[in-house]
Amino acid sequence: MSETVDALFKTGEEKMEKAISQLKREFATVRTGRANPGILDKVQVDYYGTPTPLRQMSQVTVQDGTTLVITPYDKTILKDIEKAIIKAELGIAPNSDGVCLRLAFPPLTEEKRKEIAKEVKKMGEDAKVAVRNVRRDMADALKKAEKAENLPEDTVKDNQDKIQKVTDKYTKMIDASVSEKEKEVMTV
Repeated sequence: MSETVDALFKTGEEKMEKAISQLKREFATVRTGRANPGILDKVQVDYYGTPTPLRQMSQVTVQDGTTLVITPYDKTILKDIEKAIIKAELGIAPNSDGVCLRLAFPPLTEEKRKEIAKEVKKMGEDAKVAVRNVRRDMADALKKAEKAENLPEDTVKDNQDKIQKVTDKYTKMIDASVSEKEKEVMTV
């Protein structure tokens, strides 16, 4: 196999890995019945005019499985953190005691669980689209390499099959992640 084709597979698989990593980061922000600090990853606090990630300016701990406790390193920004959480529309109202904030996660209703499961499926579909786009880019690059290097038809056909196998592998990984997350969301 030529170096061009090797490089093509290497970069293609790296891009597919990134699509799966992105999916897992998105899944971390999905609300389930349990308290998960990952849900706060999207929250940006206006800290002296600079949007700063909440988890960089406070300690976040899980208390009794259903409550997140947010303790800011700088107590003067407690109100700003509270505003940022409300603005992020997490569906949970923060309770302040002057020292820390508590986010109590109420149990999800069956309807809300189904809605979240649909969201999870959509995230999975978006990841599959990203993987298929990488497949298309790899196939296009293979055609260019075929013309540039006069690759034999057999080699091209074998590499096209290989591209499909790689795509199938990552699609299965996405399906497994989606069904695992759906199961987690639907568990009461």
